[in-house]
Amino acid sequence: MLGQLNETQINNLLISQSIGRLGCINGKNPYIIPVTYAFDGKNIYGQMREGMKLDIMRKNPNICFQVDMINNMANWQSVILTGVFQELKGKEAIKARDYLYNTVMPLMTSATIHAHEHAVSGKIDDSNRIKPVMYKLRIKEKSGRFEKQ
Repeated sequence: MLGQLNETQINNLLISQSIGRLGCINGKNPYIIPVTYAFDGKNIYGQMREGMKLDIMRKNPNICFQVDMINNMANWQSVILTGVFQELKGKEAIKARDYLYNTVMPLMTSATIHAHEHAVSGKIDDSNRIKPVMYKLRIKEKSGRFEKQ
C-alpha cells in the first residue's frame, strides 16, 4: 500500500532520525549533501564548516531537506521539506548547538565519542566535532509518503 504521511507521522519520522539530505541550488545546478540534524518540532538545526554549500545558501537561502527510513524496498517512509536557511550567531547559535548535541550525541555509538578517547582529566573534549557555523532551517512546507506491505 502506498500512501501519504499525516502531520504527526511526518514529525515522528523527523524526530526519530538524525541524518538527512540538504539540497540547495547555486543558480544553475542543485547541490545535495548529507547532514546530521536535530528537529525540535518546528525547525531543523545543524552545523557545518565553511565551503561551497554555505556559500550557496548564503546567496540563495531557499532549501529542500529530505529524510527517510527504509526497512526494505516495500516498507519505507520519506519526508521532504522546503524552507529557508538561516545562519545562527551568538546565543542563538550556542542554544542550537546544545540542542543538536543533546539530541544527536546520545545516538552515536562509534569509538569517536567514547569518553576514554576524548577525556582530559575526566572531562570529555568535544572540540574535534564542533563546526564553526550553526544553522536553522525554517520549514515552510512538509510532505511525506510511505509504502507498507
